[in-house]
Amino acid sequence: MGADVLADDATKSESPLGSLVGSAQPAGVPDQDAVIAAIATVYDPEIPVNIYELGLIYAIDLHEDGRVSIEMTLTAPNCPSAQELPEQVREAVARVDGVTDATVEVVWDPPWDMSRMSDEARLALNMF
Repeated sequence: MGADVLADDATKSESPLGSLVGSAQPAGVPDQDAVIAAIATVYDPEIPVNIYELGLIYAIDLHEDGRVSIEMTLTAPNCPSAQELPEQVREAVARVDGVTDATVEVVWDPPWDMSRMSDEARLALNMF
């Protein structure tokens, strides 16, 4: 049984780094903050904001055996980075202490839109 970590739609105007559900985690489960920090090192090459702040990460499932499963989306189905970004996320998460395996699934439902971006992402892109 894993510990689900989801961005909370009710607080999407705040930084996703501070809007996680399920902060308690069983022993043996990789540290969710470390997993999120690893994901936040990955940037969309066309947008100067990390993919976590862009709202591209829909779900993070932390398993007791160290596996981490991630659901993410892209800004558009024809995104030129469709192959690279999921692999970069997988590699970044796989380097986190306690992670035994990382998988990334790209999903298209719900479609991404700018409302999923954090305030920090909006500021970085001068969208206020």
